[in-house]
Amino acid sequence: SFNRKKYLAIVDFQPLHEDEDDHATTYEHILKPIKEKYDNLKGRMSSKFYDETQFFSKEMLFARFEDGKIVDNDLLPAFKSYVKTHLNLVQSTPPSTHPQDVQAVFERQRAYDTYSADRDPAAGLFAAMFGKQWAEDFIYDFLFSLGERSEDGLNLSPPMFGGPPPGAAGKGGPPQKGVNPYAKENKAAQSVPRL
Repeated sequence: SFNRKKYLAIVDFQPLHEDEDDHATTYEHILKPIKEKYDNLKGRMSSKFYDETQFFSKEMLFARFEDGKIVDNDLLPAFKSYVKTHLNLVQSTPPSTHPQDVQAVFERQRAYDTYSADRDPAAGLFAAMFGKQWAEDFIYDFLFSLGERSEDGLNLSPPMFGGPPPGAAGKGGPPQKGVNPYAKENKAAQSVPRL
């Protein structure tokens, strides 16, 4: 919620395959019945920030709305259904015994984090509220911690809507060291977790 007036919701299974057809065949049929129930969550992303054909499935739930009742009536039940479906999928899928499969998933997650960090429409909002360095640290060390920092820095164009609460610009501080156990000091030294 931005200033308690507008909402943005995105719920999805991040595609593990670069080819959308591979992902759709394997996973999207189990998400389609959930999406079909919620007309308020069938919106489209703005191409200003994201190409919805990269890293997003066709069954992604997407909505921008002002009516807070949609959170309780549509978003929360749909989110719970997606999480339950994901949990069932994880529990029923045998783990891969091939290191190259694990590496491929890890690399796909890294590519997603880099893509999303570079395009996050909230970057400008975070920078306005807490400062540019805090925004970059939050996005690259927490939200998308596997992402590679861009040499050009974050895209600080204004978000599609919203803004800092009145009087909040420039307040806040840098993320506290040690708060995020997943943040890495040296991205280049990251490697795939051993199984």
